[in-house]
Amino acid sequence: MPVMARDKDIPSVQSLDKPERLQDLLKQDRGDDCLPCRVVGGGAFLGLAAYSYFSGQAQLEQQRAKILASGSRFGMRSRSWAITGISLGLAWLGIWRLAK
Repeated sequence: MPVMARDKDIPSVQSLDKPERLQDLLKQDRGDDCLPCRVVGGGAFLGLAAYSYFSGQAQLEQQRAKILASGSRFGMRSRSWAITGISLGLAWLGIWRLAK
């Protein structure tokens, strides 16, 4: 014989019809994050940003002759800006992760 739920466990139709407040949902979601988790996560993103920038620029310099000889419309400047943009995006994620 199945166990029936109590009346207080079943939400009313009126409570289900009303949407939950976004602020309340964000407060509930925020509680699971501890300080060491934020530090490790933020540090990982910041480290990845630094690695991406320095290794990307180094590889770009190694391939300079091939890139210039290829005649591609994406030259050194646009590729350098792309590497910088990716690195800045990763750094922003790291800062956001630390501050969240």
